[in-house]
Amino acid sequence: MLNLDYSFLNWAVIQSFVAKGFWFSIQLTLVAMIGGIVLGTLLAMMRLSSHKWLSVPAAVYVDTLRSIPLVMVILWFFLLIPKLLGPLGGQMSALITFTLFEATYYSEIMRAGIQSVSKGQVNAGYALGMTYSQSMKLVVLPQAFRNMLPVLLTQTIILFQDTSLVYAVGEYDLLKGFEVAGKNFNRPVETYLVAAVVYFVICYGLSTLVRRLQKKIAIIR
Repeated sequence: MLNLDYSFLNWAVIQSFVAKGFWFSIQLTLVAMIGGIVLGTLLAMMRLSSHKWLSVPAAVYVDTLRSIPLVMVILWFFLLIPKLLGPLGGQMSALITFTLFEATYYSEIMRAGIQSVSKGQVNAGYALGMTYSQSMKLVVLPQAFRNMLPVLLTQTIILFQDTSLVYAVGEYDLLKGFEVAGKNFNRPVETYLVAAVVYFVICYGLSTLVRRLQKKIAIIR
């Protein structure tokens, strides 16, 4: 029968095994979120450009990466980046990979946000003497970010879940921490159950906050 003895999950065990992996998962999520949103916004603006030399490469980049499983992209970058840039280590490789990959999803979100802003407001900016870059910076992007903020945060929650895929390159994330603890204390089933509960609590809690934020934004509108 399943031994449901969780006494091994004391603070010393959590600090020794789980906290280290949790910290890396948070770091990876934050770096990939910030870098992905910045790069994704640039990709979105390129895709909306009337210049083919901007829109076509951006579309190819986004559509290609979105059509490939993330774990495969992680392995590709882990094997290719050292040959191009020299040895970077698994953590740096994961940071670069997740940023470049998540940018494709954030770009589609931002593209929808930019398109949700009325063209009349853009034309009003032009009428006031703004350039294209000024209109995007001062008029379009602030509204696009506000409109898409709940969706951006939801994608970030998915990103946090996806960080468990760094197991493919042997990196020590939150799930890896539970796995190591389970092997050391010979409680693999119990630790995976606890890991599932931890992921659920974190993601469900964040999803609840996002829903509340979405309601507040809807009221402001």
